[in-house]
Amino acid sequence: MTTPLQSQPIIGEAPIFLEMLEHVSRAASLSKPVLVVGERGTGKELIASRLHFLSDRWEQNVVKVNCAALTESILESELFGHEAGAFTGAAKTHIGHFERADGGTLILDELATISLRMQEKILRTIEYGEVQRVGGSKTLLVDVRIVGSTNADLQQLAAAGSFREDLLDRLAFDVITVPPLRERVEDIMPLASAFAINMASELKWSYFPGFSSRVSSALLRNQWPGNVRELKNTIERSVYRSADQERPITKLALNPFDTPFEAVAAKALTRSAVMPKRAPLLPADLTQRLLDTEVNLLNAALEKARFNQRLAADLLGLSYHQFRGKLRKFDIRSKP
Repeated sequence: MTTPLQSQPIIGEAPIFLEMLEHVSRAASLSKPVLVVGERGTGKELIASRLHFLSDRWEQNVVKVNCAALTESILESELFGHEAGAFTGAAKTHIGHFERADGGTLILDELATISLRMQEKILRTIEYGEVQRVGGSKTLLVDVRIVGSTNADLQQLAAAGSFREDLLDRLAFDVITVPPLRERVEDIMPLASAFAINMASELKWSYFPGFSSRVSSALLRNQWPGNVRELKNTIERSVYRSADQERPITKLALNPFDTPFEAVAAKALTRSAVMPKRAPLLPADLTQRLLDTEVNLLNAALEKARFNQRLAADLLGLSYHQFRGKLRKFDIRSKP
């Protein structure tokens, strides 16, 4: 679909995220193809759109296509268009996405799902700027910048023969990797607050009361395998389920499938099946073991927070001054 001439706000201040945004700004000024790669839920579609809105093409159409949602024949018709009578049901001429994006940008999402035959047609369009509607004989010239996005390993797919190496070479003039949320710990709370405020507004709340310290710590400690999308869903669900609009959120609804009716025995069996074997707990020097555990947790928190002490303190559920005191107690360096 053609999006309005504006871009959604992008929230992030983590150094690795800011570096990626600088990369986007540099690549935006060119008309070369770009690949946006990253794990599911990282916001690849926002970055792909940003490439368009920061470019000289920003006043022209940006057309987005989810390639995984369409069969090969429908995708061909959608991308290249078709002439009236080209196939059963083609009552009139259909203008394809390449024509609609002429002068602008075409974003191909889920790029790895495209068939080899379609990859060949797309490659020809990239190389020569030519398209031909299905059932037509006229060659049309188009000026389209292609941005592809995927969470698949295209190099591995190319090595396996399921993605054309020549197309990958053309698309990968530059590759922008969107970092996962677990590498952007500094951005978790700003993102969570923004999602919560929007949800509170949708629920007609007068204001958002914030998160409890326990929930804030849980947000920072979670690994977020579904990245920003998972965080957004979790926050919106947690706000929606909150019973008191006047009090901070005290419960995090991480899993919508959680149920109180799951058999205790089944849960215990599952835990025992996956529990790794541990070294014997006893005999042990309790005092030394507790000290070692505390030091390991302090160092792990510092590393995860990239030596941001306030963030590391939040990860451990400590105040900043408590955390600083423990660093002094164990003579732990606060910088790498």
